[in-house]
Amino acid sequence: MPRNFSSPFVSTFRLVALLLVLAVSTGLAAQDVNPFAGDPKAGKAGEFQFRINCAFCHGLGARGGGRGPDLTRARKRHGTSDADMFHTIKEGVPGTAMPAAVGSIGVVMTNEEVWQVVAYLRNVQVRAPEQPGNSQHGKELFYGDANCSGCHMVEGKGGRLGPDLTEVGGARAVDYIVDSVRYPSHRLAQGLSEATKEFPQEYETVTAVTSDGKKITGVTLNEDSFSVQVMDAGEHIYLLEKDKLRSFKKTRVSLMPAYSATLLSDKDLQDIVAYLLSLGAK
Repeated sequence: MPRNFSSPFVSTFRLVALLLVLAVSTGLAAQDVNPFAGDPKAGKAGEFQFRINCAFCHGLGARGGGRGPDLTRARKRHGTSDADMFHTIKEGVPGTAMPAAVGSIGVVMTNEEVWQVVAYLRNVQVRAPEQPGNSQHGKELFYGDANCSGCHMVEGKGGRLGPDLTEVGGARAVDYIVDSVRYPSHRLAQGLSEATKEFPQEYETVTAVTSDGKKITGVTLNEDSFSVQVMDAGEHIYLLEKDKLRSFKKTRVSLMPAYSATLLSDKDLQDIVAYLLSLGAK
């Protein structure tokens, strides 16, 4: 006689098994210390999960990308403990581009996999060496001779044409910042979310020619299928209807000039980076 798999015994067994799975999963989530700490196999599994789910924003090796910060630093913006990192990954950060690890933009990780990612991040974490440079002199250059503040804002002071740099020192590796200054088009951010802006902004250069022949060059603030809002280098804002333009062109060449060593010495750039890092350490 065939077995009755819908019997009360089987149903009870299935319920108990489900509760055990939930208990284990809940236990993993509730811990303050990573259960996989120091486990090289778990760290390797976490690297695999990181490459699939996190590297698009945080870069290969977790050293930061166009959207996400450098995660190899010992100090993390949203907490440095294993439990802090677990909850940041699991729950995301509301109001930012950081999604939750469950059901967000295709990201689906179990508690175990999140803990493995934490183990991986601990493996690649480095103790940041003392950054050389005079941060006070860097601040003077930022608001003075280097004229960084003409386009970039720090703590509410400065220009609006480029990205807000208040938190860049805590989010980006030093070589990223240096490369962004020397070769700005290499690091042109796509859909960069900033605390001072209500929308993810791209810093593509756009050139529009109006019906009367006026040429407007700047960055896009907002755009839809019918209109575009552009800010030029003088921070003048134009709302343009696309069907009334003679031409409209985008390019991934940054409006920011490339600061060669002739324009900005290595020592002065080092001081500016030290200033930005001092902001990130607050």
